[in-house]
Amino acid sequence: MRILSLFSFAALLAACSPQLATTSSTTATAADVATEAPMVDEPIMGEPMDEEVTITELSTVEGITEYRMEHNGLSILLFPDQSSATATVNVTYKVGSRHEAYGETGMAHLLEHLVFKGTPDRPDIPKELNDHGANFNGTTWYDRTNYYETFSASQENLEWALDMEADRMVNSFISGEDLESEMTVVRNEFESGENSPSGVLFQRVLSTAYLWHNYGKSTIGARADLENVPIERLQDFYRRWYHPDNAVLIVAGKIDKAETLELIKQTFGRIPAREHYNFPTYTREPTQDGERYVELRRTGDVQVVQAAYHVPAGSHPDFPAVNVLVEMLTSEPSGRLYTALVDEGLASSQWGFSPALAEPGYAMFSADVLLEKDLTAAEMAMKAVFDDLAENPPTEEEVNRAKESLLNGFERFMRNSSRVGVGISSYIAMGDWRMAFVSRDRMEAVTPEMVMEVAAKYFKPSNRTIGRFFPTPEPDRAEIPEVNDLAGMVEGYEGREAMAEGEAFDPTPDNIDARAVTGTVGGITYNFLPKETRGNSVVARVDFRFGNLGGLRGKGAAPDFAGDMLMMGTEQFSRQEIEDRLEELKANVNVFGGASNAGAFIETERDNLPAVIDLLGEIFRNPTFPQEEFDKMKEEQLAGIAESKSDPQALVITEMQRLANPLPADHPNYTPTLEESEARVRALTLEEVEAFYNDVYGGSDGTFGISGDFDQEAVLSALERNFGDWGSPTNFERIASPYKKVEPQDVKIETPDKANAWFIASLPMEVGQEHPDYAAVVMANYMLGGGSLNSRLADRIRGEEGLSYGVGSFFQARALDNNAMWGAYAIYAPENREALEAAFREEIDKAREEGFTAEEFSAALGGWLQSQQVSRAQDNQMAGTMSTNAYLGRTMQWSADLEARMAALTLDEINAAMVKYIDADDMIFIKGGDFAKHEDGTARP
Repeated sequence: MRILSLFSFAALLAACSPQLATTSSTTATAADVATEAPMVDEPIMGEPMDEEVTITELSTVEGITEYRMEHNGLSILLFPDQSSATATVNVTYKVGSRHEAYGETGMAHLLEHLVFKGTPDRPDIPKELNDHGANFNGTTWYDRTNYYETFSASQENLEWALDMEADRMVNSFISGEDLESEMTVVRNEFESGENSPSGVLFQRVLSTAYLWHNYGKSTIGARADLENVPIERLQDFYRRWYHPDNAVLIVAGKIDKAETLELIKQTFGRIPAREHYNFPTYTREPTQDGERYVELRRTGDVQVVQAAYHVPAGSHPDFPAVNVLVEMLTSEPSGRLYTALVDEGLASSQWGFSPALAEPGYAMFSADVLLEKDLTAAEMAMKAVFDDLAENPPTEEEVNRAKESLLNGFERFMRNSSRVGVGISSYIAMGDWRMAFVSRDRMEAVTPEMVMEVAAKYFKPSNRTIGRFFPTPEPDRAEIPEVNDLAGMVEGYEGREAMAEGEAFDPTPDNIDARAVTGTVGGITYNFLPKETRGNSVVARVDFRFGNLGGLRGKGAAPDFAGDMLMMGTEQFSRQEIEDRLEELKANVNVFGGASNAGAFIETERDNLPAVIDLLGEIFRNPTFPQEEFDKMKEEQLAGIAESKSDPQALVITEMQRLANPLPADHPNYTPTLEESEARVRALTLEEVEAFYNDVYGGSDGTFGISGDFDQEAVLSALERNFGDWGSPTNFERIASPYKKVEPQDVKIETPDKANAWFIASLPMEVGQEHPDYAAVVMANYMLGGGSLNSRLADRIRGEEGLSYGVGSFFQARALDNNAMWGAYAIYAPENREALEAAFREEIDKAREEGFTAEEFSAALGGWLQSQQVSRAQDNQMAGTMSTNAYLGRTMQWSADLEARMAALTLDEINAAMVKYIDADDMIFIKGGDFAKHEDGTARP
């Protein structure tokens, strides 16, 4: 069941994933910090070097070629992919929280934020990123920091990205003024993590498992370090680690090697070598000599039990077998932990993972347990699974299933050059980018005997952290081996034949329409975009629409459960057999269903798509709705609802949906309270779920969109074979969603003991996608808060005042109803509630009274247009667009017309739309947090 099934709210959820990714420094007051000048007075990178810049080719593995810039030591990886319409530039620095000294916790992550603040030549980097329509981020973890941007492939964009990254590598301000504002943003990010008991327990377990090594510390750092770090120490950290010889530059996508290398010479080639030496980290965790335990007591609604083991580094030969073991234990529905905990009703969910780190790391496992369940029983069952491995070794079937899942994931990763361009950072952090392929090869060679060997070596009670200590006269300890010859592992490695490249495809609306193939099969209208792709990949989406308002009233939780139960078993396949078949077909499939629609998202390769459609035919037409899976699903949903009851985000979003779109309780699109959701789930029977399926499911009104490489005749045959005769029991009648005027409200929700608060403002509008004012409102929203970090709200609330880590606005208009939703969101410290709301209102009023500027509009329009082109270059987005266009009767000409409407807008039209539609006095304000602790409203500095 989708507890937060939003009205056109996908944009908000996507926007609420922060642009500067998480992870996370010693003694100075805020006043001291504010008086410090920027570190850079004269740029380090200036005119081209007098001597010739030499770049040496080192090795090539499966399409990726490594080079080294001789004078400054920069490592370069090029990964050309002519089938992509985008390019990705990613700079990975070999520095993360592992490299932080005492008092420096969080410094690597805090520095990541400040590097976005600009250089003397680039005072507004977020604006540049937005102006180029780039998808971008910066992330920090234990062993690395990286910055990347994906943009529409062009010589101008590539030159800009390379020049910008070279500039901020050595010329970033790192100023006291920026630290003052950004420190509070990062602190807000820290507090957002403090809201999750499971996340806090995760950190407590690691800090108990590690006595000395920095893997036991959160990358986001300690609050005291974040609040008191001197700017001089942060500047020194920047000088120490941000150099070409400590970085790897990756350029992937639609590029020309020779031209790209020349641009790299012109940009990074201007950075001279520096006299410095970075000592390698040498702290090693002593062998754990007994089981450990940690207890956490906080407000919450679900119990949690976790377990961690020390394991070797990602580059150690044992690690692939450890990875297989973790997958074997936690996969659903046949993993041993899942079977012992969830199938037996002891826990509502479980998970586990083991990150591939540069130095000896950990394997972590977790399970959520409802309040009425016995936490001790779940803990005992979890430990029994680990301890029973010696008596019940991994079977060949279990190991092969886990390997297939992991290897298929790697293959999907390699099909997409932009994924490779960013994801290769993880392998660089391990020690060498070629470990991506070495690890894959090792994974393929893993046997049940190897999995059993690592289980015996590392999964010992004395190497486990849960919490109890047992005196043992003869300790049985796990010795974690070091990696002594990493260079020998990769020396001379050539890999395999590079994956086949696709065609160079221009993602313009006209070109897409020229390629598109449309028609009908049975009740399905199809819309295909055939093109050659890297690795013969293909993405598809199928949508079935059914039912009518009268017939769908009062169904409660049955529609969502019916959709979720489709994958739980069919007449031909069990749940596990469905998962096995998908892995065999190298397919990633997400099946969904709700009150008036169901469908699936498919990612696979050319030759397997017809077989995937056959499997979907079985899933949609012959589900068996197993009782045991239904019972487990109810437990999982109840656990999720219980956890949401104290979560500010869940409470605020639920209340926003209810107030902005009020409906009768029996309406299919009604948003229940969390208490109502719980009651609905508890009362639901399997018979009601089956009855809903039998009454409404069918294929009389369907659409199917494809983008990628596929055999058209084979796909059409598969659609005819599986869905050609699948009729619907009732005629589909679209449920209209007319505009409703909603009175302004101000709602405050108390969530005790939550360090982070949520704010949402919402405003329904009588505007649809065909409305004359639609384009103007889109652009007004983009400049107000939709343009990522470069927008009015982000500049003020995050950039200037440092009140929020994540802040922005969204606008979603319906295609067939004159109805839309505008809104804004922010996460913040509860004590800053009044300051945040005041800043929000001031920026709305300023935009209404003074309007946007011509410069803002010009930059925003360019960024918006480029972002549309980037979206059209992504097969996963185009598959959905093709299916939606088939339903709406549109071609891509609609998108071309919208872009023309946007380009023809005048500044007066945009400012008029802002005044006409977006007024803070008309909005619904909802905020959730622990406000009772700060009733005086005093803002924290």
